[in-house]
Amino acid sequence: MRKRHALLALAPALLLAAPADASPRALTALNAWRAHGTAPLDDPRLTLPLTREEAERVWGILALDRQRALAARYAGAIEAQKLTIGDKTLRWTHKDFGDAPPGRRSLWISLHGGGNAPAEVNDGQWQNQLRLYEPAEGIYLTPRAPTNTWNMWHEAHVDPLLQELIDAQIAVNGVDPDKVFLMGYSAGGDGVWQLAPRMADRFAAAAMMAGHPGDASLLPLRNLPFAILVGGDDAAYDRNRLGAEKAAELDRLAAADPGHYVHLTRIYPGLPHWMNRQDAEAVPWMARYRRNPWPTRVIWVQDDVRSDHFYWLKIPDATATKPGDTMTASVNGQTITLTGTIPAGTTLRLSDRLLNLDRGVRVVVNGRTVHVGRVTRTAQAIAQSLHERFDPNAVATASLTVV
Repeated sequence: MRKRHALLALAPALLLAAPADASPRALTALNAWRAHGTAPLDDPRLTLPLTREEAERVWGILALDRQRALAARYAGAIEAQKLTIGDKTLRWTHKDFGDAPPGRRSLWISLHGGGNAPAEVNDGQWQNQLRLYEPAEGIYLTPRAPTNTWNMWHEAHVDPLLQELIDAQIAVNGVDPDKVFLMGYSAGGDGVWQLAPRMADRFAAAAMMAGHPGDASLLPLRNLPFAILVGGDDAAYDRNRLGAEKAAELDRLAAADPGHYVHLTRIYPGLPHWMNRQDAEAVPWMARYRRNPWPTRVIWVQDDVRSDHFYWLKIPDATATKPGDTMTASVNGQTITLTGTIPAGTTLRLSDRLLNLDRGVRVVVNGRTVHVGRVTRTAQAIAQSLHERFDPNAVATASLTVV
């Protein structure tokens, strides 16, 4: 993979120069905290209120700090093309396409087929995946599943490994966090069905090739363009029939919610499980899209692998939820409305990209008003966001626990 030693283009130069009306108190406190090196995120110096301009400056400073730290941490992993969390290791191969500058590169994560087979069979599928698709631009990356089970791409260890892989590629290789794509063939398509809904907030678009949907919910795909590509004669496990049924469900969701549930469906007549590369048409279709990290309406459905973070929502304990628990969150002007299963400790991760933090915010939870008033921007919210995920464009500048 080509070396990307230049600092990631996280922010315009304006954000790295102090605004004319910047209050020195909050910035002085921030610099004192940074100078300590190991000061905790709950340090009182990070809780001083920030103006919008100060928050932008703090975001630029802390994002670059975090990028430097992660680039050093992940340099060896990127060189070795291998990440490990606990007892599970994710290896990968890749090809580079185009020559976008740092901060503007696309990342294409392409999941191989196989599963429930000897390691050498899955290794062959992994190597084959590298040859299947060629985006016009970006890092085309094919991970090797950490296990050889039938559900190798949607076991619980996969989500954190992919999250860390994305963080590393952003920090080291200049990937644009709003241009990360997910795709997969056969068992890899099974993985896309499961991973895309529960990680929809990290991808710009996703494409499922010749996979089985299982129990996947489509509701979280509201803000994620999604492609379904299946051979019309791919009757094993009812892939063709279920693909058509899921496509019809997306049709209904899109009709009821204009402008959302964007999707592409191809059920290729006469083609079996191998679609003879016709499914490659999904690649330029996906490339048209950029992620919106701050959608004004999100639908979060917990899967059997639960998560604690989805777009601008966060909960303290994902293990306390149940599969199928659903939270819908919407923003209308300065009002945020939450409905459904809202766990105790639910936190709103807010930004001026979502609403105006210089004005009061009203929060309604299942019909009950739980907050009316300003929500303060702080360096603490920014630092906490960057430490949870290195996702610079999704950084919260304020947070509010509402339940």
